[in-house]
Amino acid sequence: MKDTYETNLPVEESDKLEETKVPAAEPENTAEEIQAEENIPAEDVIAEPEEEDASGEAALAANGKLTKEEILSKLSGLVNASVEAVRNDIESLRQAYYKIHRFEVDELKKAFLEAGGEEKDFHAPEDETETRIKELLNIYRERRATLHEEEEQKKAANYALKLQLISRMKELTESQDDFNKLYNEFKELQQRWKEAKPIPQEHANELWKNYQTYSERFYDLIKINNQFRDYDFKKNLELKTALCEAVEKLINEPDVVSAFHQLQKLHQQWREIGPVAKDLREDLWGRFKAVSAIINKKHQEHFEGQKVREQENLEAKTAICEQIEKTDYSLLKTFKDWEDKNKEIIALQKKWKQIGFAPKKYNVKIFERFRAACDIYFARKGEFYKSIKEEMDRNLEMKKSLCEKAEALKNSTEWKETTDKLINLQKEWKAVGSVPRKYSDNVWRRFISSCDYFFEQKSKNVSSQKNVEYANLAAKKELIRKINAIDESLGHGEALNLVKSYMSEWNAIGFVPFKEKDRLYKDFHEAIDKQFDRLKVDQNDRKMQTYRSNLNDIASGERGKGKLYGEREKLMRAYERMKNDLQTYENNIGFLSISSKGGGGLLKEMERKIEKLKEEMALIIKKIDAIDENLE
Repeated sequence: MKDTYETNLPVEESDKLEETKVPAAEPENTAEEIQAEENIPAEDVIAEPEEEDASGEAALAANGKLTKEEILSKLSGLVNASVEAVRNDIESLRQAYYKIHRFEVDELKKAFLEAGGEEKDFHAPEDETETRIKELLNIYRERRATLHEEEEQKKAANYALKLQLISRMKELTESQDDFNKLYNEFKELQQRWKEAKPIPQEHANELWKNYQTYSERFYDLIKINNQFRDYDFKKNLELKTALCEAVEKLINEPDVVSAFHQLQKLHQQWREIGPVAKDLREDLWGRFKAVSAIINKKHQEHFEGQKVREQENLEAKTAICEQIEKTDYSLLKTFKDWEDKNKEIIALQKKWKQIGFAPKKYNVKIFERFRAACDIYFARKGEFYKSIKEEMDRNLEMKKSLCEKAEALKNSTEWKETTDKLINLQKEWKAVGSVPRKYSDNVWRRFISSCDYFFEQKSKNVSSQKNVEYANLAAKKELIRKINAIDESLGHGEALNLVKSYMSEWNAIGFVPFKEKDRLYKDFHEAIDKQFDRLKVDQNDRKMQTYRSNLNDIASGERGKGKLYGEREKLMRAYERMKNDLQTYENNIGFLSISSKGGGGLLKEMERKIEKLKEEMALIIKKIDAIDENLE
């Protein structure tokens, strides 16, 4: 009988699995070999494919929630632990640290280049944590090397011991001593042989063959009685039958890699168990071997399928790189052009993250190509926005000039003439484009404060207006009373029209004394909101009704147009700010991965913010349109 099977011995510490040979079949026995143990000659094994490389974007994504100090702390706690037990944890921490380190260096380099520096002049600053990280990794490597050396020494010692055991087994086959004494010593030698497991791989087959030779010779030469022989055969049959049942269960194991590794352990146990009765050997071994072949085949098919998927992933990622690289920057001339292209790039980045690994030897290279293409795009985008910044700086100088003109007019007592001049200045202000955000509020307050000061002084000089304001106060109080007293039995449409007519009437009434303005305004809107709530008016419609009412109130005053222009400018600044925030959110959402830890919740929160911003921007546009209607 010359059956063989394929399997792997346990993997040594090295990063690659070594191709090795293990005993695999039982020899034919003659009539005189009835008591000989089973012998399993060696066959070449199927080398286990290497695990997925953890470099490229996988390394950039690892341990994203740890800081460098936390990584250093965890690494300090692991470096002196069991070498093999923490091997994967240490590698993950190392990758996580260098992900953060590379990101920080890239940001510093980006800032250096944006500040006008040349790329060749950039030098990354020293990082104290990197020095400590390297020291800890060196300590771990030294401990690992020491452990490897100790294991090699142990293998050499086991090899020498097994040579001694074989020599003694040879002496037993030639001894004429009492059988019981010889048999007990033989079993002791077998036990010691099993305990001395790790040996140099190059001597494994030769040792096993010699061991089997003298084991068989011992059983041939020693006239062991039938009771001992039958007992051993029965015990070994029970053990090997249990191994057959165990390996048959592995067929249904969903994790084919785990099943493969478990199979190796079962084969090692099979080899350590003695023979069974000769008439059962072939069937029992055939049962064990057949299931082993099935598991080995599933294992090989798993990694062949993985190679096909990795090649498909490489092709998909290459297509994304080519799409980004062929961007025609000469066509991107406006904000809208860049915004549309930005959405496209972000969509490609999101698609990239959904694609799995490429083959190991291409994985890092294709990621570097993708990152380089993205870097070029965002660098060109930055250049465009830099040119826009220069235009905004020019706008700032123009608005500062308008501030100076307004400040020169604020103390004038030529009420009519100066009013017209300030209104013209406000029109000029409106025509000037946006300024850098950090100056926007300050320069606007400087301009409007001069305008407000003049109109306040003008108002103080119109004393006759006071009597009118008190009359207006009484009229508005009466109007509030009417609103609160609206008959609830009126139909919805009739009641809503009545509320709108009261709002129009309110807007037609002039100014009230300044100290009463806020309180009266609050009472009026509380009364209006109460009616709107009762009539279930939509919140956005309600806001616009109220806002139009306010605009009419502002426009009816002497400084009405000036305030309308001011309100419009404030809304425009708010719209630009929201637009920038929206662009930032849309950029950031492209870098989130649903598969990452916490990625799904963060993505939904970001999408909720984007929708809210869009709603607010739409409302601002409606308000600006309402202002423009009043100005016309």
